[in-house]
Amino acid sequence: MRSVSTEPVMPTALKILIAGGFGVGKTTMVGSVSEVAPLQTEERITTASVGVDDLAGVEKKISTTVAMDFGRITISPELVLYLFGTPGQDRFWFMWDDLSDGALGAVVLADTRRLEACFPSIDFFEAREIPFAVGVNCFDGRRGATIEQVRHALDLDPSTPVVLCDVRDRRSSTMVLMAVLEAAQERATAHHATIGH
Repeated sequence: MRSVSTEPVMPTALKILIAGGFGVGKTTMVGSVSEVAPLQTEERITTASVGVDDLAGVEKKISTTVAMDFGRITISPELVLYLFGTPGQDRFWFMWDDLSDGALGAVVLADTRRLEACFPSIDFFEAREIPFAVGVNCFDGRRGATIEQVRHALDLDPSTPVVLCDVRDRRSSTMVLMAVLEAAQERATAHHATIGH
């Protein structure tokens, strides 16, 4: 009779980036899903950022991420996601290469009032062939555009998931993360199929 192992299961840890424009909700998303107190590097916005950071559309924003956010969510006993929220301002982009090293995939958060703000993130992940999903953050429940309109405006590949979400809500944010995992799995399956032929 085979004995049942009582060894604890060591979960697979996967790295996911949370990216997007300035003030789109990256810090909020990491905080809403993290099962541990998230590490945040928020600093108050001061007059020194005038003419440097574009506050158009986010005039009420009083703080900003200056390095990264970090959180963790357990999807199952076998799978843990480590979340790294990227800084949104152009002046902190030098950190992105290091943050993206070893990432399985990414979330690009979009605000329909400022869709152009997520183009740099999309370009970054496409250039590095990192699978991603677009999470359309519906601020205060407002849906400024349909999924099809967002997909067209951002000129996304048909295989890129687009999910309407409210990043303040844990369940909603988790659905976006699941879309990233599915996109990464599909990319890996397609890659293996190509190698096999």
